[in-house]
Amino acid sequence: MARPALDPELRTLLAGMPLGTELTYELVQQIRQMPSPPFKTDAERHDVTLGEITLTVFRPKELTEPAPCVYWIHGGGMVMGDRFSQIDIPLEWLAELGVVVVTVEHRLAPEVTGATLVEDCYRGLLWTVENAESLGIGKVVVAGISAGGGLAAGVTLMARDLDGPEIAAQVLICPMLDHRNNTTSSAQYSGDPAVWTREMNEFGWRSVLGDLADVPRYVSPALADDLSGLPSTYIDTGTAEVFRDEDVDYATRIWAAGGDAELHTWAGGFHGFDALYPDARLSSTARRTRTEWLARKLG
Repeated sequence: MARPALDPELRTLLAGMPLGTELTYELVQQIRQMPSPPFKTDAERHDVTLGEITLTVFRPKELTEPAPCVYWIHGGGMVMGDRFSQIDIPLEWLAELGVVVVTVEHRLAPEVTGATLVEDCYRGLLWTVENAESLGIGKVVVAGISAGGGLAAGVTLMARDLDGPEIAAQVLICPMLDHRNNTTSSAQYSGDPAVWTREMNEFGWRSVLGDLADVPRYVSPALADDLSGLPSTYIDTGTAEVFRDEDVDYATRIWAAGGDAELHTWAGGFHGFDALYPDARLSSTARRTRTEWLARKLG
């Protein structure tokens, strides 16, 4: 199938990256052994263990009054990553907007399956809100990238349906929303090496769902019939990636339900482009646009 062209600068950068088409459990195990990229922050930090999950709280130094909180969920196709994966994105918001960041390390598939991952994330959100006073936080934003974006959408749906915590906004960065894997963009990014392919996506979903016949909407948020009553939502994706169409559809359905959603589909962007190459011109624009939207929503 024909595919949208990559942004020229990103295409050059991507040429130096080893790419594949498929994932295996053995390859996932190897990737899990690799450390997350180093990050720098002068924020205060402490860790919290809640049974099988771990949270890390980053607070701006000398915080004297309640600050907004970004509850961050990492990417990794549901099978990889940890709470420090892509952490530079919310830490940028901490530095620029003065938010507190709480990042969750949920359990991974295929060791756990079904709704366990999203329930882990929801449990971390409940703890965050229950401890808002001691953490020095006010409004809570749920945010995530890729698989974490899908989990963020699932957590937000759970909070709405279960009369859970009030969420001020959700930020879904190239989110993994639909286990059916049957869109045009899914077909376009199949068969050739890429950052994330249809075959990799099938592996991730198969790892999460196993032989589950009745897939919950909290696991695959695209299944949710009703997208009304959601908080302000930011969705961004690239034109040259597997999740493009399911992300556009999710925003469209929020609008159809009368909701507030802002959608950016970056021409020439591949999956996770601004996380992998944050200094590229298109990445800088995408990150700045996202930060400005969040600043507006936080007042």
